[in-house]
Amino acid sequence: MALTVVLLGAESTGKTTLANELGSVLSAEGRKVAVVHEYLREFCEGAGRTPRPDEQAAIAAEQTRRITAAAPGRDVVVADTAALMVAVYSELLFADTSLYPDALDALRGQLVLVTAVDLPWVFDGLFRDGPHVQEPVNRLVRQALVRGGVDHAIVSGQGPQRLASALVAVRHALAEPDAERERRVNPRWQWSCERCSDGECERHIRLPR
Repeated sequence: MALTVVLLGAESTGKTTLANELGSVLSAEGRKVAVVHEYLREFCEGAGRTPRPDEQAAIAAEQTRRITAAAPGRDVVVADTAALMVAVYSELLFADTSLYPDALDALRGQLVLVTAVDLPWVFDGLFRDGPHVQEPVNRLVRQALVRGGVDHAIVSGQGPQRLASALVAVRHALAEPDAERERRVNPRWQWSCERCSDGECERHIRLPR
């Protein structure tokens, strides 16, 4: 079975860069890898606007569908975000929490990595809300994962350090037997603080060896 690595986090925390880097490194190691990019970005670029409230559920479902569809024949699927981020923005922007149950269910059995808010803000020309939204989004992501009982690890650091942090988690998961990967019950992986976003603090979180 394929290992699905899901990257979650606020805007401008390096998810896309990290997804591409992970894909390149793992492919160079001889693994069959698929990188699934963010459907929301594709939607916004195509429509020339951000989604309406009534479009959020379909966007979340399509992101999940693409991740699932990429798995057959692959060793690793790296997902640059997941439906949970759509659910978070639905709550933040539209006070709609209805997307959380399906979004959290979609993460079961996957390796969930949360990118720390410790990188400089970069405007990429998309429909971003600005650096002031990073902390509220980060908090909602953490709260949702803890509330849903979804194990996850924090990825932090600049450049090569950030990639190395993610690779530790990925390689540990790849070394697990399939049954263990399916259950993924390992309390050392879970980050239970819902409020702390101190990048210096997050750099000291210990991932499994």
